[in-house]
Amino acid sequence: MTNPADNTPVSAKIKKPSDSAFKQQRLPAWQPILTAGTVLPTFFVIGIAFIPVGIGLLHFSNEVQEKVVDYTDCVSIDSNNVTKCSDVIASYPRKPCFCHVNFTLESDFPSKVYMYYGLTNFYQNHRRYVKSRDDFQLLGTLSEEVNSDCGPFAYIEENGKKTPIAPCGAIANSLFSDELSIIALDINNMPVPLIRTGIAWPSDKNIKFKNPPGDLEQAFAGFEKPRNWSKKVWQLDPDDPTNNGFQNEDLIVWMRTAALPNFRKLYRRINHTDLHFKSGLRQGNYQLQVNYSYYVSSFHGKKKMILSTTSLLGGKNPFLGIAYIVVGCVCLVLGIALLIIHIKCSKSTNEIINVNQHTPYQ
Repeated sequence: MTNPADNTPVSAKIKKPSDSAFKQQRLPAWQPILTAGTVLPTFFVIGIAFIPVGIGLLHFSNEVQEKVVDYTDCVSIDSNNVTKCSDVIASYPRKPCFCHVNFTLESDFPSKVYMYYGLTNFYQNHRRYVKSRDDFQLLGTLSEEVNSDCGPFAYIEENGKKTPIAPCGAIANSLFSDELSIIALDINNMPVPLIRTGIAWPSDKNIKFKNPPGDLEQAFAGFEKPRNWSKKVWQLDPDDPTNNGFQNEDLIVWMRTAALPNFRKLYRRINHTDLHFKSGLRQGNYQLQVNYSYYVSSFHGKKKMILSTTSLLGGKNPFLGIAYIVVGCVCLVLGIALLIIHIKCSKSTNEIINVNQHTPYQ
């Protein structure tokens, strides 16, 4: 079909953009002119601002005291100091193995002290690993049909019958299972009191993880525990019934996957209401006692126990302070270098703006 007036197709006129400034790209544009008067002050302001901030961050980080104890190769107490627990559980995965490591705090750990476990070479950031969970299940909505992302940790097949796993998935199946405790050798071998709750994010415990209604043992009656677990999901904390099921804080902390292969996660809080530990951990000799069950030798990993205090900005992390100082110093050096170049080789702004084809090249 054509327009009889100019013999042009009607469809072509319909597709033609309207003659507006926006559609015809005639909108006015603004582009800043980078001159020495704007660039140099920016470099100096960034440098002067970042260096003090970095020094402050580094100061707060250095205030944090830490003690790291590597117990990967600790020796079984039942083997006359011959066999490592890692070798024991490699041969007999279900066999309990106990070991201990002595360590010394060179100075007092004042105020609040936290206990972490650390793992190395463990890639919790793998795409399939991160997806391997059922969020509806973790919200307390149990069903015989679990999320397909949980495979191959979704069902247990026995005698031709498939029983769903709760909690399903690779993350839950690999839950950290070592049991750690500390003995104060200088205080008559007194156990350091540890608190199992208050270690998870409140938003996780109150929103993302909920138990099914009713009695937990009955609610999970038709479900199997993950293959690598030695306890049922309702038996994770035998001392506190409210810290069981999907709202067990050890499970919640583990389910928040780490971004890097070397990480630490909060394990316990020191109970500072106890008279002997009211002001923190004193300088002296201690012993880490381990119920060793978590196997890391297969992926060449390491296991550590970390005792740490906190500062105004949280735990020890010197990277941010160092990064601020480095960026500030680089900006100052660039600013000084550009200032010297500007003084020696600069032209006036009018000369730069009024350059045309007749301007002689120099």
